[in-house]
Amino acid sequence: MAGPARWKFLTALWTIYLVWGSTYFAIKISVRTLPAFLSAGTRFLLAGALLALILAVTGRSLRASRRELLSSALLGISLLGLGVGGVTLAETRIDSSTAAMIAGTVPLQVIALRTLARERVALATRLSVFVGLAGLALVVLPGGGGSRSAVGLALAVGASISWSLGSFFGHRLPLPRDGFVATTWEMLGAGAFLLVLGVAGGELGTVDPAGFSLESIGAWLYLAVIGSLVGFTAYAWLLRNAPISKVVTHQYVNPLVAIILGAALLDEQLSPATGLGAALIVGSVFVAVRREGAKPSAPDVLPATSQGVREDAPFERDAPRRSAAR
Repeated sequence: MAGPARWKFLTALWTIYLVWGSTYFAIKISVRTLPAFLSAGTRFLLAGALLALILAVTGRSLRASRRELLSSALLGISLLGLGVGGVTLAETRIDSSTAAMIAGTVPLQVIALRTLARERVALATRLSVFVGLAGLALVVLPGGGGSRSAVGLALAVGASISWSLGSFFGHRLPLPRDGFVATTWEMLGAGAFLLVLGVAGGELGTVDPAGFSLESIGAWLYLAVIGSLVGFTAYAWLLRNAPISKVVTHQYVNPLVAIILGAALLDEQLSPATGLGAALIVGSVFVAVRREGAKPSAPDVLPATSQGVREDAPFERDAPRRSAAR
């Protein structure tokens, strides 16, 4: 790439680096005064409504069959509802950097699922999974530094598993062909699901608008608009215009951004064991991404986006979804 094309590429790439990496920080700020499930649910409803409005203005139909709507809702619940909703609740108990490190193992978990499903996975890639999961064990071991609790760690791990399962099985579902349409219905389905969880969990009774801080409201808006729509647009553009081996580098850069922001702005500290775990996770994802990203047309590479924007990106179907989710 050269000239304007290179600047567009770098701008889009750094957008997903910084925007998606910063969403863990924003979630931590939002849940200081906002209820976890209700804030996550309304965030996705707003993002979904805005995306639907954009599609309507640009003349694109939101029509989908009943099966496609159901599939989109189920995938949205797995990835955004349980995945991101779980992370949001977890961050009421653990550091944002810890949540980011745990979420960073999703590509490795998907490779593990591929291995269990007897798909072709290179030996180096399988070995990277073992190393990365060992790093995860160090992160969740008792006695680590920072704000952590067994419940919060369990929630974050469960959320990452839900995301991994949705990523692995999602491409088997009959989704709308238009990736933006699929994303819209996934956001709306996840938002409605999280609102039900919030009400069932008694969050509605704790809502006190007078107690909402401007910082939390600003973080919520940032997550809904910048994290979802801006990040999604940048990622979708990259999938169409850049090598997938470059695009998927966000999978090991995002946790690093989250760790840096947590340390610099939230005074989050890593114990030596947790720091080693983070290094193992990021290093393992780097190896796996380099290995898999070098084979963009390989049949054993998992389709990337829940929206179907691209059918050959490795590990996860989360293109716009990460923007929405994080």
